[in-house]
Amino acid sequence: MKEQLTAVFQKVSEGYIAFVEELPGANAQGDTLDEARSNLREAVQLVLEANRALSNETLRDKPVIREPLARKVSTVPRHREINEFLAQKICRDLEIPKP
Repeated sequence: MKEQLTAVFQKVSEGYIAFVEELPGANAQGDTLDEARSNLREAVQLVLEANRALSNETLRDKPVIREPLARKVSTVPRHREINEFLAQKICRDLEIPKP
């Protein structure tokens, strides 16, 4: 599962303002909600590009390890574990054999 960012939009007299809760600096505005969404997507890209450029400049001659960072959320196996636990508990409580 991919990490999901949260876009926040606020209606103001001039249109809409927008920001991403989890990404400081990703702010935008627009006359319409659609325009604010589009501008916010662009702002996110610009913030990420600027952060990459700054990181590359700062770490130019330093030995570093770079690797993709993905938040792995494994909900299905966890659900299976919970379902199996509950099934065992119910069978035990009802004194019936496990399936």
